[in-house]
Amino acid sequence: MVRYYDPLRDMNRLMDAAFRQAPTSPSMPLDLYRKGENYYAQIDLPGVNPETIDIDVEDRTLTVRAERAGVEGEDMEWLTHERPVGTFARQLTLGYGVALDKIEADYADGVLTLTFPVAEELKPRKIQVRHKDDGKTIEAENN
Repeated sequence: MVRYYDPLRDMNRLMDAAFRQAPTSPSMPLDLYRKGENYYAQIDLPGVNPETIDIDVEDRTLTVRAERAGVEGEDMEWLTHERPVGTFARQLTLGYGVALDKIEADYADGVLTLTFPVAEELKPRKIQVRHKDDGKTIEAENN
């Protein structure tokens, strides 16, 4: 019987275990999609106090910050500590197709939903065609 030996396998397993136990940067999972004339971003923020959520837009960069407080107690002994605490941050670069002045944010059931309306200049529109015939102007809508 031939056994294959991978010297990096144990190192990878050790690194994976280390990162699972002590997350260095809490993540903010994100779903991003377009529906109709809006873009939506849904960010998971379970256990976050809505008063700690801060959203800024500067030079087409949207920054979301939020804080999750930890559980503290003098006679407390951790058995498992997997939920990250502290300040979370996530940045999104917004394209020129978004109306920055009309962005809305809602927080419900641990999910922050950002709504980005499509900018007016990117919405489809009709152009009227003018036709001159014998000195008369006939206006018709281009389909």
